[in-house]
Amino acid sequence: MLESNSTDFTNPSIFILLGIPGLEASHVWISIPFCIMYIIAILGNFTILFVVRREPSLHVPMYYFLCMLAISDLVLSTSILPKTLSIFWFNSREINFSACLTQMYFIHCFLSIESGIFVAMALDRYVAICHPLRHSTILTNPVVAKISLAVVLRGSVLVLPTPFLARQWPYCRTNIISHTHCEYMPVVKLACGDLRVSSYYGLFVVFLVTGLDVFFITTSYTQILRAIFSLPTKDARLKTFGTCGSHLCVILAFYIPAVFSFLTQRFGQNVPPHFNILFANVYLLVPPMLNPVIYGVRTRQIWDSLLQLFSCKGA
Repeated sequence: MLESNSTDFTNPSIFILLGIPGLEASHVWISIPFCIMYIIAILGNFTILFVVRREPSLHVPMYYFLCMLAISDLVLSTSILPKTLSIFWFNSREINFSACLTQMYFIHCFLSIESGIFVAMALDRYVAICHPLRHSTILTNPVVAKISLAVVLRGSVLVLPTPFLARQWPYCRTNIISHTHCEYMPVVKLACGDLRVSSYYGLFVVFLVTGLDVFFITTSYTQILRAIFSLPTKDARLKTFGTCGSHLCVILAFYIPAVFSFLTQRFGQNVPPHFNILFANVYLLVPPMLNPVIYGVRTRQIWDSLLQLFSCKGA
């Protein structure tokens, strides 16, 4: 019987996504907040892109990186939610093997790219606050382009081996994934054989990307805080710190849920499976929804540009 199963699932043509096992009766209700978050993410991020493109005064490094973040958020949320909603609404659970691996690649690639964008934004804030007179000469357009290219290439290349490794695994257990989308760990759990290379490489990518990025961001903000606290007046300190507030909020909204989800999936054996799956969806949907809201509300230039746009249309 074991040989039969091994033969059946060594090269599965499709996977079956179960959605959120144990909460099948609530799938339609769960889809409502998911859909609302996705709509806000789509509208908010396209608004950021439109405003920055339209307003010449926003054609500076900070907003270039913000546009990269908006594009990354759009791809990240779109890579999971349409399929998730098709499971919830139409019970469409099948996903092609290659499509599953492609989805896996896009999720982890753009998570890595997004993390790199936060490092680039932290660098921009560091130069703007610690070396304000040299900001325009240090972060020129060619330098920004090179940083952006490095961020994209790092995420694309580091994650690229994971779908190829996954394609080589023998699937001798089942082709049923207890999840709403093809994340790395749920797919790994279906495979059998010696998976140490894949497991170690996954950990290597996580610690290389997250570990280094958090280190660089922490280092940047340590220098930024030292510069802020050296300012002579409280008003000057608050005003300068306010320019970093939006960035700090989106960093926390990204890293805290991501690290929590990573730890519970790998080490939280006592955590209910449906909680892990719900949280895995939340940490991929909430940051793309929150980022444009946070920047739109807290960044005066974007807010002023939006008000000017609507006032012109009203006139």
